[in-house]
Amino acid sequence: MYKRKEIFSVPNILGYFRILLIPFFMYTYMTANDSKDYYVAAIIVGVSSLSDFFDGFIARKYNMVTELGKFVDPLADKLTQGALIICFIFKYHYMRYLLALYIIKEGFMAIMGLVMLRHNGKKLDGAKWFGKVSTALVYIVMFILLLFPMMDENIVNALILLCGISMAATLVLYIPVFVKMYKEE
Repeated sequence: MYKRKEIFSVPNILGYFRILLIPFFMYTYMTANDSKDYYVAAIIVGVSSLSDFFDGFIARKYNMVTELGKFVDPLADKLTQGALIICFIFKYHYMRYLLALYIIKEGFMAIMGLVMLRHNGKKLDGAKWFGKVSTALVYIVMFILLLFPMMDENIVNALILLCGISMAATLVLYIPVFVKMYKEE
């Protein structure tokens, strides 16, 4: 199905690398005893974010965009975000509501993607700007929570709420995109 050159392209290898970093981050965060440990977890997430930037940059600049990469890159994003949210559930009470919203949003996106493929063979051609903004916002907030593990609870709750609003808005904004795609033959 996929050619060896596509499977082992530099951008795709960076995507696999991001997925492999997830258990290291989770272990580091879940076993953290002091601020230094949280900073190590933040560095791991920072390396993941940089590799995300570089895989997209390399793929576009050197014409290495592949169908596999269009799957691996967002998968790495979703798995990383999900892992971050799951880790934070153990520290921040309201994070569980963000996880529920995240599951609803990503579940909707997956189901609608499958419906579109079955209905008319179309698929979403990359993330829309509002999806990218929401993803970036979630990463920024999660990184802030990593860097400042002793942050005031009210600020943490406001940041979680901001992520929730962003995710909910993204979900709502994708509905007309899928409706339009569904109507196309």
